[in-house]
Amino acid sequence: MKNITATQHNPFGFQPPCEPFVPGYGDANADFHVIGDHPGVHGGSESGIPFTGTPAAERLQRALVDGGLLTEAGTPPTVDKTYLSYLFLCGDRVPDEEDYADHEPMFDTEVRAITSHVLLPVGERATKHVFANMTAEPADDVDMEALHATEVRGSGWLVYPIKDPVEWTDEDESELVASLMALLATDYRQEAELGRFLPGDDVWRVR
Repeated sequence: MKNITATQHNPFGFQPPCEPFVPGYGDANADFHVIGDHPGVHGGSESGIPFTGTPAAERLQRALVDGGLLTEAGTPPTVDKTYLSYLFLCGDRVPDEEDYADHEPMFDTEVRAITSHVLLPVGERATKHVFANMTAEPADDVDMEALHATEVRGSGWLVYPIKDPVEWTDEDESELVASLMALLATDYRQEAELGRFLPGDDVWRVR
């Protein structure tokens, strides 16, 4: 099933008990889900939009534009088939383990409602979470230098870890753009068409 919503900002109506908070933003029927840590790391406390308001966030947006995942960078960015969100939404503090655990049901709901085909965790914390919950990859010790802009097969998703943009070299940025462009040229949806087994001309695609 597809969820149907025209709302790009906080399409699932999350209301965490904090102020400010930065809910998800983008296409709720996205093919690509970019996952960050929290507003204190990846920006957005003032705008309410993930990955805005810092030089590193702006650099990530530009790379996503060049790689074909965003139409235009900005606050907010112009999105098409891409969704941006955080593990922890509150912008009033640095989260501890209990905070992350409190917000995990919201994040899990978001991931499974969007049902994107590709997850793009940004930074070590987000990558460890995605590895632990959406893949069979070990999550205890991740090497972001080695994983950056590479493909990892998940449990129903492709995963493309992204090194935190505050640490990027020009080569890191170029590698990400090239990897995204190559991804878009593939059948990243990984769907099989089973309609041939049904009467009539209906198309039935499954992952």
